[in-house]
Amino acid sequence: MAKEIIINSLNKNFESIRRLDENGIEYWQARELMLILGYEKWQNAEEVISRAAKACLNSDQAVDNHFTAFSKMVNIGLNTVRKVRDWKLDRYACYLIAQNGDPKKQEIAMAQTYFAIQTRKHEIFEQFSAADKRLFIRGQVTEHNKKLFSTAKKAGVTKFGSFNDAGYKGLYGMNLAEIENKKQIKKGELLDRAGTTELAANLFRITQTDEKIKNDKIKGDRDATQTHFMIGGKVRQTIKDIGGTLPENLQPEKHIKELKKEKQKALKGNKK
Repeated sequence: MAKEIIINSLNKNFESIRRLDENGIEYWQARELMLILGYEKWQNAEEVISRAAKACLNSDQAVDNHFTAFSKMVNIGLNTVRKVRDWKLDRYACYLIAQNGDPKKQEIAMAQTYFAIQTRKHEIFEQFSAADKRLFIRGQVTEHNKKLFSTAKKAGVTKFGSFNDAGYKGLYGMNLAEIENKKQIKKGELLDRAGTTELAANLFRITQTDEKIKNDKIKGDRDATQTHFMIGGKVRQTIKDIGGTLPENLQPEKHIKELKKEKQKALKGNKK
């Protein structure tokens, strides 16, 4: 039980220091990560980072793709600042750091367990069929949509229709009714007819809006609705920047309920 609490705490702390660059790519700063992993002295932390980078190189990976050195100014007291070295790390780099840390440290031992679990989850996800991935992400969208609306309610949102539509306007460039008309689908079917790529875009819109409202302590219908629209627009711009297909141009797929029925039927057939 205590082990689970520690791992859950690590997960919360690890995800709380996750950052996004101008392209929406996640990264962690080494000086923040190493404190979570129990390294108070930067000299000791750099030794671990160096071992992790060597492990990356030995795995035939391009180190620069996972470890990026940069400098920043920090306050050292008495209104004085100085330049220090830091690293931008992707999730794989964080995993390697945990694996190359001192296992005698409880934080490192828990981090190794945490990343082993996360890696296994990723492996399982990669084994999913296209249909299973779609079902999984649709479930995530449903779960996080509930969290978003709970957060919005606590923030004082009362006009939930306008709030919801603002996210769609940002991401799709049109309101929900217009999207349904363009895709020629029934009212209320958008997410149930969305494919994996479209669902993933919506999931990112939902989770980032939830985080933004909570972190910035946004209050009221107007500001929350504008935030939802802004986040949706940034996801849309990212899709444009990488040359992806805009969500309104993605073809609707089989209704998620039909997909579930087919899966259940297949499972029954396999048991016979």
